[in-house]
Amino acid sequence: MVRFGLSMIAALALSCAAAFADDPDPAQWRALDPENTLYIDTTHGLIVVEMYPEVAPLHVERIRTLANQGFYDGLSFHRVIDGFMAQGGDPLGTGEGGSPLPDLPAEFLFRRGPDMPFVEAGVMRDNQGRVAQRSGFYKLLPIETLPDDVMARSADGRASAWGMHCQGVASMARFAEPDSADSQFFLMRAPYPALDKRYSIWGRIAWGLDVLQAFPVGEPPNQPPTMTRVRVAAAAPVSERLRLFALRTDSPAFRELVEQTRREVRRDPERIFSLCDVQIPVVAPDLQPAIEEERPWWRRVIP
Repeated sequence: MVRFGLSMIAALALSCAAAFADDPDPAQWRALDPENTLYIDTTHGLIVVEMYPEVAPLHVERIRTLANQGFYDGLSFHRVIDGFMAQGGDPLGTGEGGSPLPDLPAEFLFRRGPDMPFVEAGVMRDNQGRVAQRSGFYKLLPIETLPDDVMARSADGRASAWGMHCQGVASMARFAEPDSADSQFFLMRAPYPALDKRYSIWGRIAWGLDVLQAFPVGEPPNQPPTMTRVRVAAAAPVSERLRLFALRTDSPAFRELVEQTRREVRRDPERIFSLCDVQIPVVAPDLQPAIEEERPWWRRVIP
């Protein structure tokens, strides 16, 4: 796989613009918001994370603040574990450092309201057959949530929900105390449900999961992957932004994708279907023809 950094995007976009200038059908695809898109340029390639201030507002604001300050530029991923995650954002490179800013209160849960488009992919029922918990997606993020009827009984008209630590999810590192997150974060290389409701999820990789998976492992690795530049997409010149479109989770194509994935998992008697099995397509119209034409459409980008 060819690795692309932001410095190469503008030239590639210009070369493909004539034939691929049109955006995908908005009824099927949604554009990522530059204000909530994070570019992590690394020595192994570009990783793009979609951030969710609706889920973890304080942690997204911290990532945004530190990125705007250039805090992450030049820092390494000091801890990369196979089948688990890659952790970075420590200026000391030991796992013990942080920024000059105060620690953050935990945002393990969030309050989901009717204003947050949620697409159900499964339910858990109690002994009486009533829906006790729902699972599905908010944008690219797999989440679990209490049922909607809880909203009518709650003071704020919302229900508790939490993200799932599937592959590609971005979450905040912390010390033993729940309210001790600062600058360090980790990117999931594989599902790890034991972390759910224990760490604050703030985003998910939309582009570059293959870059993350190519990181050398170690604590630290012999040659730690380095973040050469980290910035919010809205802070980059328009000519340097990567146009990304995710399959809409409220589209018929997405519902069919979920069912197709469920059928494929069921063919293996040793597997149980999980939201982490659902890999939402993300396309980059300006780059797709140059680097992805050999893949099936639904595997072009794995978030």
